[in-house]
Amino acid sequence: MVTSPKIRVLIADDHAVLRAGLRMLLNAQSDMQVVGEAADGAEAVNRAAQLVPDVVLLDLSMPGPPGTATIERLVRLTPSPRVLVLTMHDDPAYLGAALHAQASGYVVKKAADVELLNAIRVVHRGGTFVNLTRPGQGEGRTPALAAVDAPTLTLSQREIDVLRLLALGHTNQEAAKQLALSVKTVETHRKRLRTKLGLKSRAELYRFAVETRLLQG
Repeated sequence: MVTSPKIRVLIADDHAVLRAGLRMLLNAQSDMQVVGEAADGAEAVNRAAQLVPDVVLLDLSMPGPPGTATIERLVRLTPSPRVLVLTMHDDPAYLGAALHAQASGYVVKKAADVELLNAIRVVHRGGTFVNLTRPGQGEGRTPALAAVDAPTLTLSQREIDVLRLLALGHTNQEAAKQLALSVKTVETHRKRLRTKLGLKSRAELYRFAVETRLLQG
């Protein structure tokens, strides 16, 4: 019987105790193998280049370069690993920044072990997995986004343009006029943005756009 190769995982986190716990959890899985560890962003990129992991499990808040810069360097490697962010930041703004840097997934550290393992498998298969809870709903909140195919969470340039204008307070009609689109097309983009990002109110759109620096473009 031919067995499938194990998913090769590199753990990048500046807390040694957490890395040890993750190593034990992942190595206990029949389909996973931890091939290395890193304690900061620069080391993560170097180790990934040496070890060629399938998935890099990456903390956003480590010493050295910003987490998004580390993601961008990792995905430029050849071959490039899938980057799964494991972070304490349960916030749509951090999610948006990570996805914009081309991370393949985003999981908050308080998520259950089974959810993290599922995330690793999803991103390894080429999908995108997001574990993010909506602000202000307390414990037991439902995820704003779930495991989906990779293209679903990728914002097109036109969607970014629509998001920026809506966040600035423009109506659908005004956004349509500025972008030379029909109102119906803008409404479609708006619905897609709400589905992808889990942001329903104009205030949430504005906050997301500010914190991901879309309003500076």
